[in-house]
Amino acid sequence: MDGQPEGRGIPNRLGRNPATEDVTDCAAVLRAMRTPYLVLTPDLVIADANAAFLTTTGRTLAELVGRPVFEAFPGTTGGVDSDGGVGKVRASFERARDTGRPDTVPVHEFDVPDGAGGFTKRFWSLISIPVRDAEGRCRYVLQRAEDITGWVCAEAAGGDPDSQEAWRRRALDVQGDLHARGVELEDARAAEARTAHRLAALARVSLQVSQAETVQELIRVVTEGGLTALGAHGGAVAVPEGDRHLRLVMSEGLRAAAGGGDGVLPWDAPYPGCLAARTGERVLLPDRAATEAFSPVMSEVIASTGAESWAALPLQTVGRRLGSLSVAWTGPRTFAADEMDLLVAFAAQCAQALERIRTRETERVAHAAVQGMAEAFQRSLLTEPPESDSLEIAVRYVPAASLAQVGGDWYDAFPLEDGRTALVIGDVTGHDRYAAAAMAQVRNVLRGIAHSRRDSPAAVLAALDRAMRDLEVGTLATAILATVEPGRGAPPDAACVLRWSNAGHPPPLLIGADGTVTVLERTPDLLLGLDPDEVRADHEVRLPPGVTVLFYTDGLIERRDATLDQGIAWLSGVVARWARSPLGELCDRLLAELSGAVEDDVALLALRAHRDGRPRPAAAGSQQIPPGDGTTR
Repeated sequence: MDGQPEGRGIPNRLGRNPATEDVTDCAAVLRAMRTPYLVLTPDLVIADANAAFLTTTGRTLAELVGRPVFEAFPGTTGGVDSDGGVGKVRASFERARDTGRPDTVPVHEFDVPDGAGGFTKRFWSLISIPVRDAEGRCRYVLQRAEDITGWVCAEAAGGDPDSQEAWRRRALDVQGDLHARGVELEDARAAEARTAHRLAALARVSLQVSQAETVQELIRVVTEGGLTALGAHGGAVAVPEGDRHLRLVMSEGLRAAAGGGDGVLPWDAPYPGCLAARTGERVLLPDRAATEAFSPVMSEVIASTGAESWAALPLQTVGRRLGSLSVAWTGPRTFAADEMDLLVAFAAQCAQALERIRTRETERVAHAAVQGMAEAFQRSLLTEPPESDSLEIAVRYVPAASLAQVGGDWYDAFPLEDGRTALVIGDVTGHDRYAAAAMAQVRNVLRGIAHSRRDSPAAVLAALDRAMRDLEVGTLATAILATVEPGRGAPPDAACVLRWSNAGHPPPLLIGADGTVTVLERTPDLLLGLDPDEVRADHEVRLPPGVTVLFYTDGLIERRDATLDQGIAWLSGVVARWARSPLGELCDRLLAELSGAVEDDVALLALRAHRDGRPRPAAAGSQQIPPGDGTTR
């Protein structure tokens, strides 16, 4: 403005909406006005002034902005009012601010600099109009100052009637123009409020769109919330179903067109949404005529729904079409740039959410397929234990997480050629399908070595360690390999002999028939996979009839807030309480003691000796808990 900074005191744009660019440029409006204008805050501090005001008063923006108006313009002493008109003008400002209605000071004297160090007498007609915000509060007071010095001088000199009439018309024009400007500002404020309300509604819907987990949930959010936020009568979302069809899900206001429900349409059906989905192009039908001209079936749609204008936008991401979004209104639309920007932005967000959901669903299907194979593979490795009248064996397995269902823990029991029974409990690092694959290698190699040579458990584990090195089985594992030899001594109370070797695994528990628990703690040897030349040791203990031995993996005793020794002490206390229970029930009650989510795989192998020749108990058996079905911590 005449070399002065523009829009310094007030926002340069009123009603700005970044999404729609629906703006009123206040600085441009002020520049276009040739009548002096002054902009005040509600507390009557100068916020801005246009070029005409600065030229007329001989001031600059730097001198005015930020100063109280009556400090910047203290009034004159020789005017028509004793206080220089300050009280009258202040009252006018305050009435406009407080009532929300324009207020006029018909005549006000205020002298202006004459450029030569003096002042020139001037008379003004002042009109103040409030500018309110979206809540109806006064945001600014806009004052128009019309120079009526000529009219006042003519009146004082008794001027002719024609001149007076001209000034009267001029005053009326001023008031009419100011009213028009006030209406424009009110319209801008109303538009700002409508836009803010719409954007707030869309923000809420956008959050729901981003959180949708299924296609059905996404479509519900769009058709129930998004279309309302857009001010539409209704709409529909079309997504591909098969190769040549689209599933159409409509809002309540449009379902009459489909006989009261949603449906499946051919890819090339004569509807705007089908065309947008098929071609990737927008379809804009601004009024009834355009809609009826699109295809004959649209006349029926108008008759059944009342929707006369349509916009159909493709839902697509880079290189992929995902369907379409159709929006309908009951009246004509201009499809202005700001409205189209809003529609396109909303469609893009819907497309991104749809892509995310579809990708996740595809991943879930693929994961389920892989997981199913992994579970079947692991279950094939966790075989049923052998049956014997003198030995009862029970096994249990619980995976680390419901989504994993596979892990590196395993148990095994199988007969050897020399009449012994081999028992194995082991744990390969990790609890996912990679750990399960490594476990399968270790388990199968161990089986082959143990079955082909009549060595002690220590010798078999040493051979396994060397085989893991030679076969490049790149993993670490803990394990206990035990053998049970037939009973020694006079029947029927002959005791079996348990011989075992421990490769870094938690010690087994020996549970007497009277509930006494003994931890078979021996100095453990190194883990498998560390040093193939490790010298390993055997240990043995006699198993009288009724004695139980419990092998387990560390997932059973590990706690975040306890040491392994504390975990073993806890386990000893639990099994002591249920020592006289049938073997399978003992395992189940032990797992039932766990609470919450299992943080690591849990495998159990329990052995109980019985009198030789006595029938095997009816409750004996493995009753293996398949992955995902066991009790979880």
